[in-house]
Amino acid sequence: KKGGTATLAARQNELVAYHEAGHAVVGALIPDYDQVQKISIIPRSNGAGGLTFFAPQEARLESGMYSRQYLESQLAVALGGRLAEEIIYGEDGVTTGASNDFQQVANIAKRMVKEWGMSPEVGLIALETPQSGGPFMGRSMGQQQTRWGSKIMGTVDMEVERLVNNSYLKAKQIIEDNRDLLDLLAKTLVDQEVVSSEEFQMMIVECGSETADFQIIGEEKKRADLPFQDLPELEAI
Repeated sequence: KKGGTATLAARQNELVAYHEAGHAVVGALIPDYDQVQKISIIPRSNGAGGLTFFAPQEARLESGMYSRQYLESQLAVALGGRLAEEIIYGEDGVTTGASNDFQQVANIAKRMVKEWGMSPEVGLIALETPQSGGPFMGRSMGQQQTRWGSKIMGTVDMEVERLVNNSYLKAKQIIEDNRDLLDLLAKTLVDQEVVSSEEFQMMIVECGSETADFQIIGEEKKRADLPFQDLPELEAI
């Protein structure tokens, strides 16, 4: 029993380490994003297995203004943890650890389209009342009522899907191109549980990792490039 428990705990630590390493690698190498301050796999009191801390730029915090580039980067960073799990353990080995990340992604993508006029298909209109606070408050949008027609709301859904799908593929490219950095960071986290900003910067230099090229998210939804393509289609009820 003791050996089995120890093995399970070691695998859990490795999984959390790769998850957090995914966030950190994407955050460090995607353009115009906050600096990684610390990565930890020490369990949190709120139930989180680990956490990657980012230090927001003071100018952003003071102004409360976020560019489209920054928001698209935020989507990719939030998906980095799940992508690391998928790359290391395969589609069947992913966990529920990214549930909060998905909520954050959905919240930001919806607000980009519905409130901030960052969708050329929907246009420069606000479909919902702006929420108070910045884009990362984590408040639900699903309960708000809308007086807009089904056609434009259908366009909203497609635009949100486009943003999320392309952010997923961008994060995947960064992680796959920097697999050595991902592995080194995850191994170090397993060994010492916490990695500082200075230690992580040294790893980036050691691995020769470079910032990814910035490109505004394209117009295609790219469904065919996503995982879980072999699932059977559900019959209409």
